[in-house]
Amino acid sequence: MNKAVNISENAAKRIAFLMSQESEPDLMLRLAVSGGGCSGFQYGFSFDKHTSKDDHLFEKDGVKVVIDEISLDLLAGSEIDFVEDLVGAAFQVRNPNATSKCGCGNSFSVG
Repeated sequence: MNKAVNISENAAKRIAFLMSQESEPDLMLRLAVSGGGCSGFQYGFSFDKHTSKDDHLFEKDGVKVVIDEISLDLLAGSEIDFVEDLVGAAFQVRNPNATSKCGCGNSFSVG
């Protein structure tokens, strides 16, 4: 199974912008999956400057995204994107492992 996670160009630009607003130069974007949400699992985004031994690091255009091993099992093959539309702007995860997702796209279930 390919455990790679792709970071789109739009997501990399947005992460770089957000990092430029912070005073910590070594921050990374952490993507984690936790139980909850209306579909069973939910995505969580946060800043982190530390990694653990079970973390996997993904980079694009100088920005870093860190994902723990358990979350990566549910995110393998996904793409992290940043989308702006009339409703708003948000990070979006295109997850091929999700068998269904809620309307807002922040939670999902697996089969």
